Amino acid sequence: MLYFSEIAKKKAYTEDNIYIGYLEDLIFLVAENPIVTKIVIRDKTNQRLIISTDFLKKIGKELYIEKEFLVSYLEENELYLVKNLLDKQIIDLKGNKIVRVNDVALQDKEKLSIAGVDVGIIGLLRRLRIGADNFYRVASFFHFKLTSQFLSWADIQPLELIRGNVKLRKKEEKLEKIRPEDLADYLEKTNVINARKFLNILDTEKAADVIGNLNISYQTALFKNFHIDKAAKLISFLDPDEAADVLLTLTKKKRDEVIGKLNPHIKDKILHLLDLSKEPIGALLTTEYLTVYPEDTVRQVIEKIKNEAKEFSSLYSIYVVNKEKQLTGAINLYEILREDLDVPLYKFMTQNLVVIHLTTPIEIAMKKFLKYHLSSLPVINQEKRLEGIVNFDDITNYVLDRIK
Repeated sequence: MLYFSEIAKKKAYTEDNIYIGYLEDLIFLVAENPIVTKIVIRDKTNQRLIISTDFLKKIGKELYIEKEFLVSYLEENELYLVKNLLDKQIIDLKGNKIVRVNDVALQDKEKLSIAGVDVGIIGLLRRLRIGADNFYRVASFFHFKLTSQFLSWADIQPLELIRGNVKLRKKEEKLEKIRPEDLADYLEKTNVINARKFLNILDTEKAADVIGNLNISYQTALFKNFHIDKAAKLISFLDPDEAADVLLTLTKKKRDEVIGKLNPHIKDKILHLLDLSKEPIGALLTTEYLTVYPEDTVRQVIEKIKNEAKEFSSLYSIYVVNKEKQLTGAINLYEILREDLDVPLYKFMTQNLVVIHLTTPIEIAMKKFLKYHLSSLPVINQEKRLEGIVNFDDITNYVLDRIK
């Protein structure tokens, strides 16, 4: 058995000993037998060359490739090993938990293929290129118990296989044992289409538990695509506050259809909360906030704070938006001061945000502040664009004035 960490960065030559570059990645076919179909070489000019394994002659201390090799490209049903599998979270169907891939095991028989993954500390040490003789010294120093934690390909479920298409093995009974909050974190890293397919294999109550742990933007995106009957079943299992907030983001027609399918007890609770939306959060909106881009560095953010936030009464968080001005993340001042000046924001920003909408009732917004211990909440529209923020101080003063 061969591990990817053992061949990563190896020099690549043609069979007549002409240097091409070094091995950067592998491309594999997403299937029951994940054959490695291509290798990715970073050449002398820093260009990436994708080369079919049909041209691969030998893997040893170096890689040797046929001298008349052709450059290829990524095809449908193929994924990069480093980009899509290494260091990613996967579901361990055998152990009923979510784990991280530290190394990838390869079989080199008739064709190079992925045998499984290493999720243990040995895999991590191997990646760090700590020699086998030093494994146990390192483990002893940190009081680690060194045991092999290898999972075969049949025992795992990568987060997102084939772009836009998840292929789940029939292991529903295994997935049911994983904590809803872990599955929610897992799903927020994939797209809505994949998430819907994933939730469909869970029973309704477990699916609702998972949805209840998703952020409101993700919940809304899911419910917009659910059939009325499916949406009503899931709404029945959600906390009434969360259910009302989700329903307020739907069109009135769909909202009324979903409510019409609810049992009377749940329906009365939700209708009461929806009546509160006559006093929406929009009245407390402030535009005293900063937006930045994911690729901006800490240095650029600090400069922007100096130039644009001089007149702000407060600055709790800084919001990250994409080129379409959609909210994608947030950072706080402590995180900014902790990072090096040249680090881009996407490396440490928080992506799973708690948000509210212009239609969110003040009572529900207040509950979100208290539940998540927040100092401010971003307010987004239907296109996920930032409309403004609401500060905890402002909403608290409003509520106190109203009850006097």
